[in-house]
Amino acid sequence: MIPRTAHVDNILDRLNLFPAVAILGPRQVGKTTLSEQTAAAFNGPSQRFDLENPRDLNRLLDDPLMALEGPRGLVIIDEVQRRPDLFPVLRVLCDRRPSPAKFLILGSASPELIKQTSETLAGRIHYYNLGGLNLNEVGFQEVNRLWLRGGFPPAWLAKHDIDASLWTMSFVRSFLERDLPELGVRVASTAMRRFWTMLAHWQGQTWNSSVFARSFGVADTTVRRYLDILTGALVVRQLPPWFENIRKRQVKAPKIYLRDTGVLHTLLGIEDADALHSHPACGASWEGFLIESIIQLLELSEESVYFWGTHTGAEIDLLVTHAGKRFGIEIKRTTSPKVMPSMRSALEALQLEEVIVVHAGEESYRLAPQVRAVSAQRLNVDIEI
Repeated sequence: MIPRTAHVDNILDRLNLFPAVAILGPRQVGKTTLSEQTAAAFNGPSQRFDLENPRDLNRLLDDPLMALEGPRGLVIIDEVQRRPDLFPVLRVLCDRRPSPAKFLILGSASPELIKQTSETLAGRIHYYNLGGLNLNEVGFQEVNRLWLRGGFPPAWLAKHDIDASLWTMSFVRSFLERDLPELGVRVASTAMRRFWTMLAHWQGQTWNSSVFARSFGVADTTVRRYLDILTGALVVRQLPPWFENIRKRQVKAPKIYLRDTGVLHTLLGIEDADALHSHPACGASWEGFLIESIIQLLELSEESVYFWGTHTGAEIDLLVTHAGKRFGIEIKRTTSPKVMPSMRSALEALQLEEVIVVHAGEESYRLAPQVRAVSAQRLNVDIEI
């Protein structure tokens, strides 16, 4: 078991501020293990209700208020998307004064897919998005292995790359055939797998509903719904565009990334490092991997990350707003990055504090007065903004 100390500390901090914290992330990303580590560090008793356990599920069927009002300390409810009707009960329990318990809720979907949460527990719950294992947790010397296998713990811990790929294939199948139907998604698994695979080939590109709709022979609204489903299930990221009041036509559609590169590579048929490095999607995969890594390392909220692009070619892969300032981050699959005209254009047009170029080399250094090169192997030390 890999200790996830930073996540534990963050969750304990949130539990001090809110009566309930929801850890959200796809199945098998490590939510249950993290909740166990949090319970071990919590100052008080803990009790768990696993809604995939028939015994726990039956306890909450008849009178959930009676079952949940007795425990003290930390109450953990796992796989809460199976019982969205619990949230009105949790609202009552969260409003007790003094409160005898805190609630740690684990779910495999966004608040929008877990019905009733945002309305019922507004102001009482903090949503904590959990990604896969990150570079701080596995070590920055393992950057290439993490890039190839992705951050799901079973894939990362597999003995061989082929074993990791086989596990990820199984995850994709069970996600489509089991997890999505449990969330109320009524789309054939074959259609969704085809759509997910097409998204993998679209990694790092600007969303175009018309292209996908023509390929599937359906309306634009249908493929948009498919995209929103996978986004809500936390396996796809729609990176929104940043708009600035400038005299340039700016890109207004989101960029699409599969959040986990292990899943991306499985859908692309990539099983080892040699196949990855020779694949046409290698650069896009590297870009998506580092965007997710940076978001995790800097603990950035969904509301603080964007990309920026113009129809004349100027762009920034990741635009971060922080403490009233803007930072541009460019991802380059090269060992010798350079200052590009698009970086200078972005610095001027967006009034950026700095442009950071994350690259595949071993050293970090200054490229220009407002442009800094940062090695992917030194992100934990040099990416600070």
